[in-house]
Amino acid sequence: MHSEDRAHRQALEAWRIFRIMSEFVEGFETLWNLPPAVSVFGSARTPPTDPNYDAARRCSRLLAERGLAVITGGGPGIMEAANRGAREAGGCSVGLNISLPMEQAPNPYQTHAINFDYFFARKVMFVKHAKAFVIFPGGFGTLDEFFEALTLIQTLKIRPFPVICYNTAFWSGLIDWVREALAERFATISPRDIELFRVTDSVEEIVELIDRHMRGEGAFCEMPEVLGPAGELTAEGTRVGVRRTAPSLPTDEGAI
Repeated sequence: MHSEDRAHRQALEAWRIFRIMSEFVEGFETLWNLPPAVSVFGSARTPPTDPNYDAARRCSRLLAERGLAVITGGGPGIMEAANRGAREAGGCSVGLNISLPMEQAPNPYQTHAINFDYFFARKVMFVKHAKAFVIFPGGFGTLDEFFEALTLIQTLKIRPFPVICYNTAFWSGLIDWVREALAERFATISPRDIELFRVTDSVEEIVELIDRHMRGEGAFCEMPEVLGPAGELTAEGTRVGVRRTAPSLPTDEGAI
């Protein structure tokens, strides 16, 4: 590569930093006065005739009626259903849209919309402003958000909050694998890590779990910050592991 080409590429990479910063700044400024929010995830391919679409719509309507904002990825499918339910209830309906070569087109039910080029900047906004994650059936992106939330809670980067999966039939195979392979057979997670999330077929139960958490009640609020004694050695330093020293209590800002 010629030195001129190398210098040009280096300059482009330097300018990329400012593009990334601008996405964080826009996200923080747009959402700074957002009411307590719930981030809702699920497939962009779910049609309005699917029962999961109706469930996401009803769930978000109930959340908005309780004064909670609803945050989605801003696209079609489950995202549209959630924004639609929140908008119908007169609530705050946020779409964190992202530029993709296929599938993603902003839905028309957003009261606040932000456009992203970078997934990682967008993911920060989902976590930073959320008091809970509600996760409907979806693909790789949905699973990515699910496991990222569990990882952040497990590793003490954020305070525990409800991570609730809807539709037992969809999630049961994955949850069985997590329990049998990760927790039991290979011991790559603690069995107590299964307590970091819930699976349900009831929209009303989702709302009740979040209500209780917002009141400072329930299992997610009762989860201790560290489950092992401060002086005891730990595995990898996760929430269910043990640490040499007790970590400082995460603030609401946490690592986000």
